[in-house]
Amino acid sequence: MPDNMGKYWLMIAILGFVWGGTFLLIKIALVGITPFWLAAGRIGFAALLLSAVWGWRGFRLFQGAASWGPLLLIGVFSTAVPFMLINWGQQHVSSGFTGISMAAIPLMVLPLAHMFVPGEQMTLRRLIGFSIGFAGVALLIGGTAFSSSGAALEGYGRAACLSAAACYAVCSILTRRLPAVDPVGLAAVVLIIGSLVIVPVAWMTEGPPPRLDTDILLLTAFLGLVPTAAANLLRVIVVREAGPTFMTLTNYQVPVWAVVLGAIFLGEELPPSMLLAMTLILGGLGLSQLGALRRLFASRP
Repeated sequence: MPDNMGKYWLMIAILGFVWGGTFLLIKIALVGITPFWLAAGRIGFAALLLSAVWGWRGFRLFQGAASWGPLLLIGVFSTAVPFMLINWGQQHVSSGFTGISMAAIPLMVLPLAHMFVPGEQMTLRRLIGFSIGFAGVALLIGGTAFSSSGAALEGYGRAACLSAAACYAVCSILTRRLPAVDPVGLAAVVLIIGSLVIVPVAWMTEGPPPRLDTDILLLTAFLGLVPTAAANLLRVIVVREAGPTFMTLTNYQVPVWAVVLGAIFLGEELPPSMLLAMTLILGGLGLSQLGALRRLFASRP
């Protein structure tokens, strides 16, 4: 864990807010575009932007030994596959279950990091902290967290959402284990690979790209540039430099921001258990990262 943790705390705070607000924007965008083409548009716009930045920086990638096999897996399973799994799964499960699936990512990363990432050992304090945070998310989401949707394919939908969460967890570990690599190049290549997968799948399942109104096109571009391109670059930096376990702190922030922003902009009701849920989430995260917090405040004058 690096000594200068302040910037990484700021990065995960930004990621939590940005990804939490993404659900609101996706809900608006899906009025005028199909789910897979929205995913393809997001990844495509993001790939174009980061490829331009990558080219301006001289197309630097690996700074020593190359590791193309893991990089290909990261590109496929950190963008295209989880996007498709979530989009398909959400048709058959409650929205609450999708949120719980994403909140389970830290609990998946913890044992994986313990086994495969030096210095990321699983401790009882971390396990208790992440479990408390998960309980807070479940309380925040409320009765829909584990309720049945009644859909015939609900079991498969739940498996799809949990598989998407597992994709994110495994890819965090693979990203951390890559050899020395340029973060911009890594973020760009991951999105390029994702585009090469998602575009033909969207075409086969939903037909040719739909004709979009200007406002939907601009919204899709924004989703590609901010919560996909810029956020993916921040994610790569945090995972590579602060570690995959630290990166999972965003997963408990996202539902909080999604609920708060939905209440502000869509008039959705705040759950009465909001304060208790946030106390559990923040308390759990603080407990799991107690050492990092001590170093952060000890480094301040």
